[in-house]
Amino acid sequence: MIRKPDKYLVLIFALLTLFHGRVRAFGPSEPTVTCFKDSLPPPATNHLFEIGKIFISGNRVTRGYIIEREMPFKSGDSLTLDQITQSFTRMRERLINTRLFNSVQVSLKEFRGYTIDIRIDVKERWYIFPLPYVRPVDRNFTAWADEHYSLKRFDYGLKYSHYNFTGRNDFLRIWLITGYTREVELAYDHPDAGKELKHGFGGGFLYAGLQELNVGTALNKQVFVNRDSLSNAGKFMREQMTFSLRYYYRPGLLTRHFLKLSFNNVRIDSAVLNYNPNYFLNNRRNTFYPEFSYLIRYNNIDYVPYPTRGFFMEGGLLKRGITADMNMWQLNVKTSEAFSIAPRMYFVSENLGLIRVPFKQPFYNEQLLGYNDFYMRGLERYVVDGVACVVARNSILRKLSQFSIPFLRGTSHDLIPFRIYAKAYVDLGYVYNKYDQVNSLVNKALYSGGVGVDVVTFYDFVFRAEFSMNQLGEKGIFFHIRNDF
Repeated sequence: MIRKPDKYLVLIFALLTLFHGRVRAFGPSEPTVTCFKDSLPPPATNHLFEIGKIFISGNRVTRGYIIEREMPFKSGDSLTLDQITQSFTRMRERLINTRLFNSVQVSLKEFRGYTIDIRIDVKERWYIFPLPYVRPVDRNFTAWADEHYSLKRFDYGLKYSHYNFTGRNDFLRIWLITGYTREVELAYDHPDAGKELKHGFGGGFLYAGLQELNVGTALNKQVFVNRDSLSNAGKFMREQMTFSLRYYYRPGLLTRHFLKLSFNNVRIDSAVLNYNPNYFLNNRRNTFYPEFSYLIRYNNIDYVPYPTRGFFMEGGLLKRGITADMNMWQLNVKTSEAFSIAPRMYFVSENLGLIRVPFKQPFYNEQLLGYNDFYMRGLERYVVDGVACVVARNSILRKLSQFSIPFLRGTSHDLIPFRIYAKAYVDLGYVYNKYDQVNSLVNKALYSGGVGVDVVTFYDFVFRAEFSMNQLGEKGIFFHIRNDF
């Protein structure tokens, strides 16, 4: 039964609503990344200066034109000093968001009359990761805890990832995973190809076999069936094979388009139908379907893994299948907005929406809240299946500390940076499912909130420790690790 909202949760929500109504009066944060030489003369800031030579250093692997692709200016452009300062900030953010560099410094190298030479210094990341892969199969730490931290619930193997494979911001990955999941993946992506670096391509192959399968949802939690618990089960509860082709188009600096075409064959064990005849429609055990998706992304945010300033938007259309057994259209959108509300304080709003039609879908197409980006803090223990969902996550951040510790001196990893934030947050959500009469969180307004501490460091590593409360009256401490690289 849904309880009345906790009084502390109501207080946090009221505070966030109050801040949201007033934050725009504070304006955006000031740029802090531009570096000027002390010896430079102080010419009038409204005078136009011509961009002269551009010097790039530190890029031992990355091709120079990949860095130049992120520049909001080029040699010969005329800008005021204020415009140059703002351009430096934007350029640094774009280079950091390529995930190719640990740090980026953009500075004025020299005045030659009204001509300005630019210097760009980068420190490259490690690009080759032939690492052993060991990871729990569960959605998050909380779901793993519900399984009593079982060491049997692990996937392990070799995960070979080669970023910046040829120095052109391309990516090669070869994954060989076993354990609860058997997975073989080979993929290559080259998003910045062609003479003008506007077009790109990619493709891959995936085979995955699951020994344990989520066959349904009961009491707002996943229901699993393991082959070891069934006497007549096959080798895998589900097997999937996918071939995919990808095309990228980036006409400017801020917007990128993605097209993907894949062919998928999925087979489930006959025992799955005993638990959920609607896993696929029409009581089928095997389905083959093509899938086409289009995605447009607008990225004008300072740091995608942990934004504190800027705006990000992503919208997509997906068509899965063309027959009565597999027929789904999906429309989804995601936005993130972040801005400063006071010195060292930020407001961050993330909003997601998704709808799938027709509304009657197999369970295979119904996973929504609790998976991937569709999550609410404080509801980590639960999942909600459906065909439409909206989620709003609102946070107030306060930077507590920023420091670096020595690491490998004399290399591009001489320092490990850390940023630590305190936060308060409120999340809102709703999932629609016309045909679910079992789970209590479906077709209801959902809300949660709490406070926490985030640690942000290099390689896009974000560690979150949160004390959350939800509308069920439950409270708890939850931990999350995010690493997109």
